[in-house]
Amino acid sequence: MLDTISYAQKQRLAYIDFCLLFRGSVHRNDLVQRFEVGLSAGSRDFTLYKELAPQNLTYNTKEKRYFQTEQFVPLFEHDAQRTLVKLANDISDGFDAIGDVHFPVEAPSTLNVPNIFIVARIVQAMLNGKAISVSYTSLSSGNVTRELVPHAIVDNGLRWHVRAFDRKSESFRDFVLTRVRAVNFVDTAPAPHEEAETDHEWQRMIPLQLTPHPHNIQYPKAIEMDYGMRNGVLNVEVRAAMAGYLLRRWNVDCTADAALRGPEYQLWLQNRATLMDVGNLAIAPGYGKDL
Repeated sequence: MLDTISYAQKQRLAYIDFCLLFRGSVHRNDLVQRFEVGLSAGSRDFTLYKELAPQNLTYNTKEKRYFQTEQFVPLFEHDAQRTLVKLANDISDGFDAIGDVHFPVEAPSTLNVPNIFIVARIVQAMLNGKAISVSYTSLSSGNVTRELVPHAIVDNGLRWHVRAFDRKSESFRDFVLTRVRAVNFVDTAPAPHEEAETDHEWQRMIPLQLTPHPHNIQYPKAIEMDYGMRNGVLNVEVRAAMAGYLLRRWNVDCTADAALRGPEYQLWLQNRATLMDVGNLAIAPGYGKDL
């Protein structure tokens, strides 16, 4: 039946599907405001969606909102990688599920793409202020069950992880999404100290001053052009919790005297002192080597 309806209506149905999957609920006004359609047209879209996937949603008369059911199965196929990018950029349209225009631009292959249903469950928890219990496989402990209060999903350049308060260690940590096998909501509501506002490494922004490597680069002007530097310096503000990932991703030499050699080290961190009291720096190239 999807083949017989207009492209515009497919977009609206995909949006309903997207909201149910990632938010857990959707209001008719969400659809009306997003697509600037009338209330009657919005009602017809929900009626059609219920005809196509009656098991996917239930209406709550008190809240006047449709909620995802336990039997929910997406009506559309939501591509995991493209959807994650949209979520990271605060885009919630679901249009990738009906075939966007494809441009002749290639990106490197992604080796680890998270399960889209795991991601959706975690996003629901974040949007609705819930704690979750996850089945997780760690490098140090193997298969474990953890209670988490998630507040952000992050692309660190190599893989996706969720930033969350871990109730076992009583600290904020990063958990790799591809290592999560199951997610369930728990009844215990997040406490104030488990909220994102108390994640100091996440809230703290630190300045990084990146320059062309003084020893490995023969023509620094090329690097200045690559990164849009001004007066030979690229000034970047980054969350303290993300600094190590950024420095590793771009192979930034973090030694005090630019001691790392090799063509992969094209950048040097000029203001190394800014990393004082920042955690997760074991992965930053050269940091700690000469401390």
